[in-house]
Amino acid sequence: MKRRELLRTSTALGATGAFTAAAAATGAPVGARERPEGADKGRGGPLRVQVVMFDGVEELDFAAPYEVFSAAGFFTRRAVQVRYVSASRLSGVTGAFGTAVGGIHRWAPEEADILVVPGGGYARPDKPGVQAEIARGTLPRALAAAVRPGLTIAAVCTGVILCSAAGLTRNRPCTTHKGARAELERQGGVLKNARVVDDGDLVTAGGITSGLELALWLVRRELGPETALSLEGMMEYEARGTVWARE
Repeated sequence: MKRRELLRTSTALGATGAFTAAAAATGAPVGARERPEGADKGRGGPLRVQVVMFDGVEELDFAAPYEVFSAAGFFTRRAVQVRYVSASRLSGVTGAFGTAVGGIHRWAPEEADILVVPGGGYARPDKPGVQAEIARGTLPRALAAAVRPGLTIAAVCTGVILCSAAGLTRNRPCTTHKGARAELERQGGVLKNARVVDDGDLVTAGGITSGLELALWLVRRELGPETALSLEGMMEYEARGTVWARE
């Protein structure tokens, strides 16, 4: 068994050990109540998360949310499905620091509940990344067309600038990496001084590591606080910074 899988399993067992013991004492089937009540919101169907990929994408921008959402499945009754997708029909991409990522699925935002948009390459306009994607136009157009009731678009770091190019942040509360905040405001975004900004179907986060907070906040919102807290325990990471959320 892989070390990470063992850590996740051990954490999940620790979180549910009391229920296993209670079941054994009462004669109920072990595992009949594997997770605490309130571990999710009880919505029907899986939580479907798609992470947008493109050449030059920042590794931590996409890997952190992917890890958090994938691990969330250990702590909730609701199934969680996470996959990488490309608007350019790519089967593989190369990240900002040379990481090769394969197994990328077709563009299908109509099959998602959350669409995560990472950033990357914003400060390198002559290299693959956000600015190259904006110049090409394919991804911004795909993001603009993806908007529909029931879909949350969540952007990390300079992925917010991709959303801005798609017209999604104009006159809306949002945030991004500190190096791109002035540009976000120039393009009509209503900048909030927060690590995560939740405006309902648009959720944005600041600089690179804030992808952890973005994903943990959405796990809390969609699957409940018990799931988010269990995840923090497993990851040995405490969410930090301010979350601005519309009432």
